[in-house]
Parts: sequence; structure tokens; C-alpha cells
Amino acid sequence: MAELEDMRASIDNIDAALVHMLAERFKCTKRVGKLKAEHHLPPADPERESRQIARLRSLAAEADLDPAFAEKFLTFIIDEVIRHHEAIRG
Repeated sequence: MAELEDMRASIDNIDAALVHMLAERFKCTKRVGKLKAEHHLPPADPERESRQIARLRSLAAEADLDPAFAEKFLTFIIDEVIRHHEAIRG
């Protein structure tokens, strides 16, 4: 049982780190959204998104993580970022 509790504590720490990393990422993407709005750029950048998905799929494969899962995760984040950029744009 001690090993189970240790593993759960590790998982809890990783979850907390993920939340903080996502918060930091969204701070950066909010700044990007403001710059896009100032320069009249569209909220979405399909070419960059495709490159990022390919990059993340490759990183996932190297890390022994299912690339399809990594793509779903990034797509979910990208969709939220675009929603934020649309809101900033007004």
C-alpha cells in the first residue's frame, strides 16, 4: 500500500505541474492573441497548427506516448486558444 500511495503522490505532483504549465502556456497565447488582434491577423493559423501537431506527434513517439493521444490533447488546447483569440479580437 505504501508504494501505491507513493505513486499516487507522484501522479498528484505531475497533475499540479501540468496545470501550472498549461496556465503559463495560456498566458503566452493570450499575448499572441493580443498581437494578432493589433495586427489584424486571423485567430487561427492552420499551417502552424499542422506543424505543431506533427512536432508533438514526433515528440510523443520518442517519449513512448501514443501520438494519436498527443494530437487529441494538442488539438483540444489549440481549439481553446483559437476561442480565446476570437474573444480578444471581438
